[in-house]
Parts: sequence; C-alpha cells; structure tokens
Amino acid sequence: MYLVKTPRLLKRLYPDLMWDTHDNSRSLYLTFDDGPIPIVTPFVLNILKEFNAKATFFCIGDNVRKHPDVFEQVKAAGHAIGNHTFNHLKGWKTDDEIYVDNFLQADKLLHTNLFRPPYGRIKRTQAKLLQQAKPDIKVIMWNILSADFDISLKPEKCLSNVLKNAGKGDIVLFHDSLKAFPRMEYALPKALEHWSKEGYEFKALNF
Repeated sequence: MYLVKTPRLLKRLYPDLMWDTHDNSRSLYLTFDDGPIPIVTPFVLNILKEFNAKATFFCIGDNVRKHPDVFEQVKAAGHAIGNHTFNHLKGWKTDDEIYVDNFLQADKLLHTNLFRPPYGRIKRTQAKLLQQAKPDIKVIMWNILSADFDISLKPEKCLSNVLKNAGKGDIVLFHDSLKAFPRMEYALPKALEHWSKEGYEFKALNF
C-alpha cells in the first residue's frame, strides 16, 4: 500500500520532516533512492545531463562501499548526496540505537546533512536521536511517488503517476535500483522531456 501524492494530513502529523520545498517557481526536485548501482545510476546520470537537470541521490552506504566509482560519478556531475542508511534499514522494525549507528556508518562515506529514511519509515525517537548525533541533519521525505519500485506496475502507469501529480516545488521520488529500473528507465526520460517543454527547471536539494 502506498500513496502517489502525500496527503496534507501526513505532512501536518510530521511537520519536522521535509515533504516539499515551498518553492513556487517552475522547479522540480528529483530524488533517487537506493544507489549507486552500476548500469542503473549511470543511465540516470546520462538522462539528467541530457536535460541539464540536477538531482539528489539518497545513497545506501553499503552500495557506496561496493561501487565507489559510480558514487564518484554522481558527485562529479554536481548532484546532491543524501544518506539512506548503510543497510537500507526499516525504522519501524529496527532498534533505535542500531538505526542511528547504521546512519552514522553511512555518514562516514557520504558526509552529508541530508537524510531520507528507507521506506519513509522512521520513529519519532529515531529522528530525535539523529538530530542529536548530527545537529544540522535535514530529514527529506517526498510528496510525489513514482512507484517505480512496484514490479506489478506498468511503466506507463509509473510515468502517469508523476506527470499527473507533480507541480511547482515538488519533491519527486524515483529509485536508481535494479528492481525499479524497468519502470524508471521508461518513465524518467519521458517525464523530463514533458516537464522541460512545460518550462520546468530541475534542481538539487541543497541546504
């Protein structure tokens, strides 16, 4: 069960988390979770370059350890980097101390104040402990979900998810993972082409 567009009620329940940018210009903030992954992440980088787009990559620490060359490509292209824990932990099912330690393990490789909890699931106690461990942390969620991770979803539906819902200042979530690739590979270039014709810019999250 997931929602393509984040409801306002959820944003009000968790006001300390960043759901959108409140940027009223024709700007979109594309984000990519779960990389870096060979073939997949370079594909994303090439498409972004084609449309002069910047984005934010929320990286899994263990993938950075395994694929440092791909990670360096992301940084060299001028995109923003975010922490996505070292082992893609699900906050609701993880002990708080283990969760924070896993975040810090990834932070040693990523060196960023941006963080997105895997699955979008984080306990209030974990968020508080992360704030204590890294006072400048910004917990970034999203308000438009492509659902490219859903293997039952047709690529065309993934594309319509973002085109029908994304607008000024929205944070849009894709994945640069092997699981998501069949849908993301179809949707991303077509979405960027559409938005570019609509006059949108594509910006990284920099705080």
